[in-house]
Amino acid sequence: MGRARKPEKAVLFIGSLFSQTDIFIKAMPLLKKEFGDIFFESPVYKWAYTSFYEKELGTPIYRSFVFFSGLFDTSRLPEAKLLTNEIEDIFSDDNKRKINLDPGYITLAKVVLASTKNYSHRIYLGKGIYADLALIFKKNKGFEPQPYTYNDYKDQKTVEMFSEARNSLKVIF
Repeated sequence: MGRARKPEKAVLFIGSLFSQTDIFIKAMPLLKKEFGDIFFESPVYKWAYTSFYEKELGTPIYRSFVFFSGLFDTSRLPEAKLLTNEIEDIFSDDNKRKINLDPGYITLAKVVLASTKNYSHRIYLGKGIYADLALIFKKNKGFEPQPYTYNDYKDQKTVEMFSEARNSLKVIF
């Protein structure tokens, strides 16, 4: 019989999409208030993987990832997603988001995203939130996307950024 074990150590991150840099800057203190200090941040870069967000966010769209200090209780991923939805609402105008905030967590073995959308590959966590396994770590290969992984998470620069974040985790863990 298998025994229940503690989950692996994880760190919370939030991927942001926005077109107005000032909105991103204003959102950061709210994220820090909810989730703590930032220990790793990606560069901000232009994002053009789909036109899906253009009507809401405007153009051009930019992407950034921030990783929060301290260990993250992975059972709190639904709560983190609901909190980021509330922060998105603060910056909404005419029922249109001005920033898209997507939380997830990284472990030494994987990158998991939170989603409000159900698909065949997603696992229900509770509170209307699903887990989406985006990247898995393989020895001697590094992070690899899954067939259903979003295109921007498949992008080599994103995979390299998560690999860099993973290397930073070794100090924390």
